[in-house]
Amino acid sequence: MQIHVVQQGESLYKIGQIYGVPYQQIIIANELDSDRLAVGQALVIPIVGAYYWVRPGDSLYKIAQTHGLSVERLAQINGISTTAMLQIGQRLYIPEQPKTPIDSLLYVEPRNPVSPEMLAEVRRHVKQLTYLAMFSYEVQRDGSLKAPTIADIPTIAENAGVINMMVLTNLEEFTFSAELARVIFTDQAAQNRMIQQAIATAKKIGYGDIHFDFELLFPEDRELYNQLLRNARDQIHQAGLTLSSALAPKSGEVTTGIYGAHDYKVHGEVCDFVVLMTYEWGYTYSAPQAVSPIGPVTKVVEYAVSQIPREKIFLGQNLYGYDWSAPFGEENSKPATALSPKTATNLAIEQRVAIEYDPVAQAPHFTYYDIQGTEHEVWFEDARSINAKFDLLKKFKLRGIMYWKLGLAFPQNWLLLEDRFTIRKR
Repeated sequence: MQIHVVQQGESLYKIGQIYGVPYQQIIIANELDSDRLAVGQALVIPIVGAYYWVRPGDSLYKIAQTHGLSVERLAQINGISTTAMLQIGQRLYIPEQPKTPIDSLLYVEPRNPVSPEMLAEVRRHVKQLTYLAMFSYEVQRDGSLKAPTIADIPTIAENAGVINMMVLTNLEEFTFSAELARVIFTDQAAQNRMIQQAIATAKKIGYGDIHFDFELLFPEDRELYNQLLRNARDQIHQAGLTLSSALAPKSGEVTTGIYGAHDYKVHGEVCDFVVLMTYEWGYTYSAPQAVSPIGPVTKVVEYAVSQIPREKIFLGQNLYGYDWSAPFGEENSKPATALSPKTATNLAIEQRVAIEYDPVAQAPHFTYYDIQGTEHEVWFEDARSINAKFDLLKKFKLRGIMYWKLGLAFPQNWLLLEDRFTIRKR
């Protein structure tokens, strides 16, 4: 697969000519709604392998090393000598690379009723998944569970060889509640009721994993949460199921604040696997910025692998961005609007603005003005940003990638995932 960034004056027809691909195939691959493009838009070109254009300072050795090839192999493929002098702008062909086996996990948050469109999305992506996580079974204060509407989603996943996961949360009135979690931590009867109801539900529906997503906890409840996980592990394993948890993005041993109760080392010891929620640096009420900038994400991964076996770690990835409106980051500013990568790209096309790319954050963004003259800043994900996360996943040899969440259109992600990895079915 080739990632192509649209330049001024380029059309789909011209881009297709560059790579020898009918432009209609580019439209289909990227699920484009029209033939209009934005300058700076990242497209995935459906070819085997990729092309590389020589830049100032490049050498055959440097290019070969970057793409995991020997100099001899790269030279042979391109019909040149290993000692050839490269010209700036010269095109080299990079062959398709061996695929790395990983796990893929996707959260699904169904609504009541479950729409035909959501069922279609599940059917569309199950072949690219190892796990499908049902968000969420809300834990009540007596330990009972409030179940989501799930329709045929678990059956669709199971028939495709995907492991269904049931997500337990401390959500109460649409927000994560530290008070609710403390009740479950301290009331042993309620805690055991929660675990046993979860096991019974898992057996009935066909969930293979019980997943704890307890967030925004009191930091002083850290050991209480650890004890709950140990208790849950013993009962869940005895039932023949696995246990997993979601971890807030920490780059060090933080024991205070809203992330303090998440103990990476204990979760890594107790759980069969964990998912890192490596996103929300840019969030609804923040100043405009990348949702998952590569630098901070890398620091979280570095800390995680120092505490948790890397074969247990999923790298979290957002399938959304945000549209912030001015005044930015101020007390009276409006909450940002979440949008999918496809919607963000279409917005840039509609507003006739160029998409820029931040090389530090490894994230695309653009600015526009609405009909009232209000300035907006949009940060989102594209083929380049997701490719950077794939590089990170491979560098640290993590178990796999986790996505939040189904229903947000990002066609380039799924193309590149399939191009770079073999998705395990367990």
